[in-house]
Amino acid sequence: MPKHVALRTRLRALARSLSPGELSFAPDALEAHAGDQWFARATPDAVALPTSTRSVARILAFASRHGIPVTARGAGHGYVGGCVPVRGGIALSLARMKEILEVSRKDFVAVVQPGVITATLQAAVERRGLFYPPDPASRDKCSIGGNVATNAGGPRCLKYGVTRDYVLGLEVVRPDGEVVRLGGRTHKNKTGFDLHRLFVGSEGMLGVVTEATLKLLPLPPYRACLGVGFKSMPAAIRAMDSVLAAGWLPSALELADEFTLAAAAKRTGSSRLGGCKAHLIIEIDGQERSVRSELSDLETLVGRQRPLFIDRGEGPEGCEALWQLRRQFSYALRDTGLTKLNEDVVVPRGSIQRLFVLAAQIQERHGIRVACFGHAGDGNIHVNLMLDRSDPLQEKASERGLDELFEGVLGMGGAITGEHGVGLAKARWWKLAAAPPVLRLHEDVRHALDPARILNPGKFLG
Repeated sequence: MPKHVALRTRLRALARSLSPGELSFAPDALEAHAGDQWFARATPDAVALPTSTRSVARILAFASRHGIPVTARGAGHGYVGGCVPVRGGIALSLARMKEILEVSRKDFVAVVQPGVITATLQAAVERRGLFYPPDPASRDKCSIGGNVATNAGGPRCLKYGVTRDYVLGLEVVRPDGEVVRLGGRTHKNKTGFDLHRLFVGSEGMLGVVTEATLKLLPLPPYRACLGVGFKSMPAAIRAMDSVLAAGWLPSALELADEFTLAAAAKRTGSSRLGGCKAHLIIEIDGQERSVRSELSDLETLVGRQRPLFIDRGEGPEGCEALWQLRRQFSYALRDTGLTKLNEDVVVPRGSIQRLFVLAAQIQERHGIRVACFGHAGDGNIHVNLMLDRSDPLQEKASERGLDELFEGVLGMGGAITGEHGVGLAKARWWKLAAAPPVLRLHEDVRHALDPARILNPGKFLG
């Protein structure tokens, strides 16, 4: 019997053990689960759409017995091909497990299923006077399960930290179908190894998360922003450094370069950005009286760099008006007609200026436009190589440019990914980024938890 026929026969046997609709072979379902927001696609043999932990466990136990690859996915909004089922098998979607099971004002926790959309959770807890800070740019589309798998970040990471810092406990289904509960709902816990955090950022290679217990904070009652335009990038970086040196810890410090701003100006029709070579957003939060006072002090501080303009945004509506510009950046770059190679590199905070210099050198050497913007406060800048695919020479030039970017970032003591993960997109540089003993340790952990290597195969660990 041909291999693919045998696999389909086995998968149909699995379908009979699940509830109706939990395993699909429909061509449109297979195509919808073939990729994410990156360029690679691969069609799975079946799409699993479980509605319970029990079903997930049954699927994984079956796949383990028969050696069937399983690629788990959240909402499919990753940027590195992390959920592309490159070895076929089962694409395991957690999208139907989307219940907010509990929001506790007493314990300051939320218990959620992995398919909950991040913005939905944030809105739900804020109605209770609580706060879930991690805020990836795609928060209105991405899911908590995907955030856990990639250790997602966002602008507020500067003050509040990343997804890992809010995961108190997880329910995880191991590759053989065993269900384990790790961590708990206490905000401190030192009982044994910190196992639940092992699965945060594991990119679906160690187990499948079916429930997360997340730490919440009191909701800051007020927030305010400054949007500051500068004549040069060094002036913007000096302003940012002066804020931190003076003892401020904003909730966000976002920086954008000239190319990004020109594209945003064209998309939005804004005349405000004319002649602007760099733009800095500074957000603070806390009690209203103190925030209003601090905003004035910050305005004076950054004004010493002689900016082109300083815009103030106070309260939710005022802040959102300034952040709306930031949310247009990716769309504006797509409007250029160039292909955006989005690299979420991160460098030590003191190397931000060197990173922008490196980006300019790559642009000059290879004739590829480079657009930079992102979370400057924690060194996480999205360096986007803007590729003209009508020019056959640019494809190879972009490969050389990416090599230079990652080598340069690592030379600064940085990392090849700060938020999106390695996935497929950065697998080429994985062995450059990790020393041989680190590579072996990753392999040891993977082998201990998934010796048959059925979970998300074909990515950076093979």
